[in-house]
Amino acid sequence: MDDLAGFLRTRRARVDPVDAGIPTDRYRRVEGLRREEVAHLSGVSVDYYVRLEQGRATQPSEQVLDALARVLGLDETERGHLYRLARQRRRRARTPGGRVRPEVLRVLDLVVGAPALIMDHRLDVLAGNRLAGLLFGRAMPGLNTARHIFLDESERGLYADWDNCTLDVVGHLRLAAGRYPEDPGLASLIGELSMGSERFRRLWARADVRARTHGRKAYRHPLVGLLELHQENFALPDEGMELLVLSAVPGSAAEDGIRLLASLGANSADAHPTMNARIRESTDNRTP
Repeated sequence: MDDLAGFLRTRRARVDPVDAGIPTDRYRRVEGLRREEVAHLSGVSVDYYVRLEQGRATQPSEQVLDALARVLGLDETERGHLYRLARQRRRRARTPGGRVRPEVLRVLDLVVGAPALIMDHRLDVLAGNRLAGLLFGRAMPGLNTARHIFLDESERGLYADWDNCTLDVVGHLRLAAGRYPEDPGLASLIGELSMGSERFRRLWARADVRARTHGRKAYRHPLVGLLELHQENFALPDEGMELLVLSAVPGSAAEDGIRLLASLGANSADAHPTMNARIRESTDNRTP
């Protein structure tokens, strides 16, 4: 799904030679740095760097990785991704199981004034509170936000900043592919998105990585209009999941919109068990 060689090639092509102190002229046809330039600036042999980009060199040292990260101008997220790719053959990360503990679901139920959901590394929504279901217009679990954004044309209008959302999704999946290179479910999802979306294919080829832990999220809900929310991601390290909470600024139009959304869904709430209650029911019925 992801490899060190491809990541190095895309990062090398992104570097402006002038920023690296390399004089250029109008006859230069290479986009970014040449392989021998990266090798020289990193203090490694040209042959060794070529073998890295061809996938023939394994287990580069910490010193080599540090030098490459410096020359290629990697940020903190990209640097961590580089190290994970380089260590894939030494240590394979265990793919998370995808089961949400009842204790975590209880925490989710405590969030009553904002949409909140629990998501795994594949962007599968494993649980969500009532407001999250009302925001996305569907019961949870069962939603995969990557499919929702790239493949469901009828739902594209929900995302007020669709272009940036697609960058976030692809950057997240690139990080996940580096962490869990042997996850068949993730590989299948990436293949499905590649087959179904030209934009996904183009963004995936760029090999950009993103780790979004908080920031603005804007939705255009068909019933309550524009909702400008703040997304905060809370990592659940032992679970391999995240708790996402979408909050509105107090006194804002978005807060009024969330209240309206909650009231619109109140009449139907008693007719159906809550999403998390259904999860608990299925969990409790499992045999140990």
